[in-house]
Amino acid sequence: MAKITYVEHDGTEHVLDVKSGLSVMEGAVKNNIPGIDADCGGACACATCHVYVEGDWLSKTGDKSAMEESMLDFAESVEANSRLACQIKVSDALDGLVVRMPESQH
Repeated sequence: MAKITYVEHDGTEHVLDVKSGLSVMEGAVKNNIPGIDADCGGACACATCHVYVEGDWLSKTGDKSAMEESMLDFAESVEANSRLACQIKVSDALDGLVVRMPESQH
């Protein structure tokens, strides 16, 4: 289990305990977090779970696959710390992770 903070574009924070093995996207969807729609259900086939990974956490979330990079091409306001939440697997090592949603996903 990892404590993950989801931050909406307006600064509203949602702190959740997310079970290891789930994706960051699944944690958001199961808890009705606004800003992560996950239209494709986690198949890495859309970019509606686009998040910004805060600070040093980016190196701990793993590398982006070629498919994730391709899907991020469809997202708005992509930054160097952009990830698809469906591609970040939760583990104890991610306890304390902070992700922010872009304004375009509200």
